[in-house]
Order: sequence, then structure tokens, then C-alpha cells
Amino acid sequence: MDDKITIIEGPPPTFATVHDGWLLGLHEGMQVGNVVVTQLRTFNGPALVERCHRAWSERSSIYLVFRSSDGLERQAPIVASRNIELPEGNLLLLWVHLTQEEQAELAVGQEGDDNDDPE
Repeated sequence: MDDKITIIEGPPPTFATVHDGWLLGLHEGMQVGNVVVTQLRTFNGPALVERCHRAWSERSSIYLVFRSSDGLERQAPIVASRNIELPEGNLLLLWVHLTQEEQAELAVGQEGDDNDDPE
């Protein structure tokens, strides 16, 4: 079970595409697709990040397991993780790799710039 982080309760995660430069190094050599990010509330964010780091140090993969909106169980390889401690609790950021087909099925949203003028 150490090779998976499973979402047990709540709605399916939402994913946003990201175009940060540091992600290019993570994406190199992987199959065609994109790295997307999701935000999850958790009670044990530091432990989950540690689980990711332990898997990667052993040159293993770790997966996010979740149910999609159609109720089917899906899994995506986690390529980066970060925990943010907020007053309300822990926020876990997971960057996962989705193929283009998975992105279409899950209707991945675009991360937009709030400063765009509609001119």
C-alpha cells in the first residue's frame, strides 16, 4: 500500500494543467501526456509527502488512486508532491502525469491568468 495514495472520501479530484519550467525536467522521458496538479485536503500531509520521497529514493513509482466522476477507479503516477500547512489543516499538492486520453476523459481544466484582458 506504500506505493499508492488513495482518495477514500469526497468528490473526484480536479486537475489543472500547469506550465511551470521546472516541470519540464519531470516530464522528460515519460510517455506522451502532461503533468497536471491537484489539491487535496488531508490530515497527514507531511507523512504522504514522505511516502512519495521514500518511493522515489528507492527508484519506485507512487500513484494517486481516485474515483473519476463516472465511478471508475483510476490511478496516475505522482511526479511531485508538496504539503502546505494552513490554519484550516494540511493542503497536499500532487503533480501527476496523465496521458492525453486520460486528460480528455477527466476534463482537465486550464490554469488561467487572472490578469488577462478580454480586449
